[in-house]
Amino acid sequence: MKHKKIMIPMICLDILVAICFVVVYGVDKFKQTIISTALATKTHQYIAYTFYSEDTVKNIANQNSYEEITDTVNLDDIVIDTSPKTTYENEYDEKVLVRDPGNNDYKYIPVKVGGYDAHLVVIYDPSKVKLISSKTFNTGTGMESIQDMCKRENGKVCINGGRFKDTTGWGSDIPKGTLIKDGKIIWSDSSARRSLIGFTNDNKLLLINATAEEALAKGMRDALEFGPFLMVNGNSIKFNSESGGYERAARVAIAQRKDGIVLFLVTEGVHTNGPNLKEVIDLLKLYGAYNIANLDGGTSAQLVINNKLINNPKNIYGQPVEGGRKVVSGFGLLN
Repeated sequence: MKHKKIMIPMICLDILVAICFVVVYGVDKFKQTIISTALATKTHQYIAYTFYSEDTVKNIANQNSYEEITDTVNLDDIVIDTSPKTTYENEYDEKVLVRDPGNNDYKYIPVKVGGYDAHLVVIYDPSKVKLISSKTFNTGTGMESIQDMCKRENGKVCINGGRFKDTTGWGSDIPKGTLIKDGKIIWSDSSARRSLIGFTNDNKLLLINATAEEALAKGMRDALEFGPFLMVNGNSIKFNSESGGYERAARVAIAQRKDGIVLFLVTEGVHTNGPNLKEVIDLLKLYGAYNIANLDGGTSAQLVINNKLINNPKNIYGQPVEGGRKVVSGFGLLN
């Protein structure tokens, strides 16, 4: 009942926004922003098709498309070395490698991504990066924020990550795709090859288009499904327009350097207002990323450090989401 009461003003706001669309729907930049945003929000895609033809929507979608990376991650390129260093390649390498006194687990670095505030966390031991997930799946009562998951898992640093079914905009406890935890498949709703992001038994970030069983055969110990892969073996994805992929929004990404150090990145933003994917890649490259994957951003974007929500998640209307949205999976630095 609570959701139904809240949905009424949300629907009214949709109508009000739609009226504004009518006034300016022909402006090219506005048209691109509205269609891209409506398609990205999933639950509000009807807005794009209400005011624009299918051909127009398809054309804008194609402008925001990309050439999928088909290269296989070369795990041999990753040589894990968690020992402290005293020499650095550049100022960004120094920021990563100089550890905070008394903290050998992680380092928090405030950054800017495309002019937007963002949060970079350096994790020194990739063996401690594990999948986190909601307490139950498909029960109607298993929904949790990343803050709740991280606390229950005794995590130090956690981010959200994977796909889930969401027909109302409020989230659910039903994952989409595959989840692998401790070398076991804990959820899979498809036998098709999907974009899986996770860590092998050798603690290397593996980005692979595979079935759950194929991923296990490659040594995957923890994984979730999302994408796209933004960089593989140092080679970045190629976007088909200057927009840099998907238009602008809050972003979440995970990366690994050649020395095995893991990078969590969470940016501030809201739909149409935030970094694009090219800007995410550019920032992570500065800090030595060699393999990068895009995770679930937008309203779902969450970074938790020591039980505190660090970023400021907002819904598609720009309203704060207190405590973070309910999601189903992510990655955490666990004790």
